[in-house]
Order: sequence, then C-alpha cells, then structure tokens
Amino acid sequence: MHPPLASYAVVVPTIGRPCLADCLRALATCSGPEPSRIVLVDDRPGAPGSPLPLAALGPLADRAVVLRSGGRGPAAARNTGTRVVEEPWTVLLDDDVRVTAHWREQLARDLAEAGADTGGVQGVLEVPLPTGRPPTDWERNTAGLAGALWATADMAYRTEALRAVGGFDERFPRAFREDADLALRVVDAGWRIVRGERRTEHPVRPADRWVSLRVQRGNADDALMARLHGRDWWERAAAPRGRIRRHAALSAAGLGALVLAGAGQRRAALLAAAVWALGTGEFARARIAPGPRTADEVATMLLTSALIPAAATWHRLSGRWRHRAAPAWEGTW
Repeated sequence: MHPPLASYAVVVPTIGRPCLADCLRALATCSGPEPSRIVLVDDRPGAPGSPLPLAALGPLADRAVVLRSGGRGPAAARNTGTRVVEEPWTVLLDDDVRVTAHWREQLARDLAEAGADTGGVQGVLEVPLPTGRPPTDWERNTAGLAGALWATADMAYRTEALRAVGGFDERFPRAFREDADLALRVVDAGWRIVRGERRTEHPVRPADRWVSLRVQRGNADDALMARLHGRDWWERAAAPRGRIRRHAALSAAGLGALVLAGAGQRRAALLAAAVWALGTGEFARARIAPGPRTADEVATMLLTSALIPAAATWHRLSGRWRHRAAPAWEGTW
C-alpha cells in the first residue's frame, strides 16, 4: 500500500549555468509523482540573459514558472521562489545536482512518512569522485557535502515552517552557511529535521586553481553565524571548525616578521618568519598528502597554502566587524 501523496513544488535558483539543463532533465525523467509546479529563479544580475532551458523539462515544462531575483545571491533567490509556493512542501534543489532515477518516488515516501512535527526532510547527496587516482583538494572539499547537515542542494521544507521563520537570511550572500542558519531557526521554532532516503548526485563542478582562496570569504559568514546563533553553533550544526585559529597564528607570525624586519630586529624577524614558513609547510603538506600529487596540484597547494591563512583571517575579522550588531533575521513573506 502506497503512502498518501504530499503535494510539493520544486524551487531551483540558478545563474544560468549549463548544468541547469542536466538538472531539469533528470527531474523530468525520474519516476514518481510529479511536482505541482517548478519554480526557476534566475539570479543573474542586470538585464535578462539567454532564456533558461525549459525544454529540458519535457512534459513538465508547462508546470514551470521563471522568476528573477536580480543577482542578490542564492538566499534571496530561494526566498523569491518559495514565496510563490502554495503547496504544503517546498523542495529546494541546486542547479548543479542531478536527481537519481527513482527520486520522485523516494521523495513521495520521505514526505508521506514525515511526522506532524517534521519541518524538513534532507536528501542524501552523493558526490562522484574519480577512480584510479586520489581526489584533489577541491574534489575532497565538494565531497564533504555528502555528510553535511541540511544542505539545500536537496532539501524539502514544509512551506509552513519556511513562512514561520521568515525564509532564508539574505545577509548570507553566497551558497555557504545560509542553509545551516535556516535549519537552526527551524529547529529553534520547534520543528524536527530528518534525513530521508531519496538520493541526488552532486558532481564536482570545474574550478580553477584559486577556488580554495575564494572560498575563504565564507569566514565572514561564520562570523555572522556566531553573532546570530552563539559560539556553540558549530556543535549544533555539526560543522567542522577548520583551521581558523592556526590561520590567525600564521598570519600574525608573517605580519610580525615584516614589522620586525622593518624595525631592524633581524633575529626576531627571522624567528617569526621561520614560524610562518614551518606552519605554511605543514598546512601545504596536509593538503598535498591525500591528493593525486601531480605537478599542477602540488603547485596549486603550495601557492594557495601561502595565501589562505591571511585571506581567512582577514575575512573572519572583517565579518566580525561588519556583523557586530546584526539583529535576528525578520524576513517578510
């Protein structure tokens, strides 16, 4: 006997990447109950760009609506989409995922089995990694999504729960921590979030050698999380703390070496520089050892390991200053 069908809408924010067509095609061709509507939110800034690939939805194309959110980031884009949802469940997908062959069947089961106090049901993410060689640093970073809590790459929320907490906090400008912030507010409002059984593939997107440096901007979002949820938010969200304390110490050593050298304190400057060099070497080794150790990967790790500590420290400090008086999110629906 099949569980009763729970009506749902799918919301997909996008900046028009080519992978969107694969995402929509997988959604259209998998088996199971169809969504009542599909809301695509075009978050490209400026004038409308090339049309989104609605044809990839096949027979579901007539259920799609396209909204524009003006390039304000994924949190604002998801809010733009979820505000028009009238169905009991809002299912969030990222534009770079591919749902598996029986995803809609599994989703229907996940939603039907959700208790009355369940505000969200998380999907199971699978990150395909290369065979025949160890993964790169960026591939390992993406693979961390498989064990992360509440990733909006595939996340179903009761629309009622989203409305109750005011949706996503639009002060999170990138796809980082906005999912954990929302989930913590949903849990604090008395709902449970559980992990379902549906499975979604999240490929590793192409990236240049500087991607690990750019993602350090997320340290500012960590500062906002601490302001909004207290310093124990790491434990509540089961989020890794990373190396921010070591990065701060390395940055202090490097800056100290420059200041001491400028002041003529040669011996002290050499000592501070040695601390920086040893710490940077340890950081680079920790990133190189589990990887493929190709010449390009080693060069990338050496270059970025020298720059990441200062970038991470700068973003964390600037985030603390910028968000020092941030109030609780009061989004309107």
